[in-house]
Amino acid sequence: MARVPLAAQLRNRRSRPHQPTPELDARPHPWRRALGLLVVVLLGAWLGLLIVGDVRAPVGPMNTTMTLRPSLTGGTKINVSPLGALSLDSHIAPVRLDVNVDQLDPVRSQALVDHPERLTGLQDEIAHDVEHGTLDLAIRSCVAVLTGATALGLAVYRRPRRALAAGGLALTLLAASGATAYATWNPKSVLEPKFSGLLSSAPSLVGNARNIVTEFDVYQKELARLVTNVTKLYDVTSTLPAYAPDPTTIRVLHVSDIHLNPASWKIIASLVEQYKVNVIIDTGDTMDHGTAAENGFLDPIQDLGAPYVWVRGNHDSHLTQRYLERMKNVHVLDNGKAETVAGVRLAGIGDPQFTPDRSNKPGAKQSEEVAGARLAAALRAQKAAGKPVDVAMVHEPSAARGTDGEVPLVLAGHLHHEDMEVMKKGTRLRVEGSTGGSGLRAVEGKYPDPIEASILYLDRDTRRLQAWDEIELGGLGLTTAEVSRHLPKENQPGAKPTPTPPTPSPGTPSPSPS
Repeated sequence: MARVPLAAQLRNRRSRPHQPTPELDARPHPWRRALGLLVVVLLGAWLGLLIVGDVRAPVGPMNTTMTLRPSLTGGTKINVSPLGALSLDSHIAPVRLDVNVDQLDPVRSQALVDHPERLTGLQDEIAHDVEHGTLDLAIRSCVAVLTGATALGLAVYRRPRRALAAGGLALTLLAASGATAYATWNPKSVLEPKFSGLLSSAPSLVGNARNIVTEFDVYQKELARLVTNVTKLYDVTSTLPAYAPDPTTIRVLHVSDIHLNPASWKIIASLVEQYKVNVIIDTGDTMDHGTAAENGFLDPIQDLGAPYVWVRGNHDSHLTQRYLERMKNVHVLDNGKAETVAGVRLAGIGDPQFTPDRSNKPGAKQSEEVAGARLAAALRAQKAAGKPVDVAMVHEPSAARGTDGEVPLVLAGHLHHEDMEVMKKGTRLRVEGSTGGSGLRAVEGKYPDPIEASILYLDRDTRRLQAWDEIELGGLGLTTAEVSRHLPKENQPGAKPTPTPPTPSPGTPSPSPS
């Protein structure tokens, strides 16, 4: 075999293309290494929290388990199994605080139920319990996150330095999440809880609506009330929850767009009983076609347990309206007619459109504006006569805009979804969703429309809106229930109280109950 000269070998080596070593070629790109490390950190931290990251802590008369969980929205979730859960928008961070109510101390809970005056001293006790529990949870969570991320990093990379880097990064992320939660902490969130679970439990858990006008100790006070509500609810688990409504409020049930859904009557009757409703307001589209054959559908209204105030929608005919006018316990409002029902002065106008075929007739928008103007004129006339209207009723929201500045609150429907806005001149427009889940149309889409209604809390003296509960039930074939509390801005802690309207002079006629 001929030997190749050394010079030729060197020339051949220089002419060959570069061949990378297997070790260098196998190394991933930096961004892939960083992404892999982040996945290991997050997974290890989550596993650590899942295994050892919870704390058992007493909160007042309740024994609870507190846990941190990854979350995109943050907040606090209080699980009251098997009744449901309360959600609070307490903070914005990638971690959520879960509080599971495990059991009650029977002696302390019974003492609280029997002696409600102990609520005052309970505020500081519960605040101390929560502070102590969250501090323990923070320390345990740091240990759990550090241990979980480090252990998983060691299992994946088999290098102590990489494992420690994973643990350090996990601890840094947890600290950043805690700082974000602290910076966005909202103690007022306990005033507006969102309940999901058994609808019959909602009134007791969410509690009464109150006029909160100061920020002093709002978190401790409302948290103590929440704990008290849970305690009372557990105390009566064998029966329906006890609910003692605030005597300073008038409770109005707002429904709309029932669209011939017979299930609506049972739901309305249940809400009347559970919330001790004083008056029901229906903003129309109770029917689908407004024919005489449908009139029998309206008969259960007489037995719902509260006065029923109604305005015509675009699916309700004048035939429907005349049928309701002959019913006992029903108040039909049209053409700006006003009545005082359950202590609330109400006025309304029926929808000028009748479109059971879903057609849009020419001039529909203009006719709604004309109806709104007529209602506004009637409201001004009532005010001039010394009988100002508290709540106005229409079906189409565009008709409600003509009443801006003439009444504190106007209610509407038609859109099949809930909405709330304060118009330019200060009138609040509240649009209700479909209490019938859009009727038979609910089966047309991929998902059934929810059944929606609201409880409005009006101050008994001023008849101004203090708070409202949005109630949403799962549509056809679903069994979910959600209740969320809301407060107007003027009723938030620290806001100036709404001035009380001047008392009419002795010579001014006062409204008489209907």
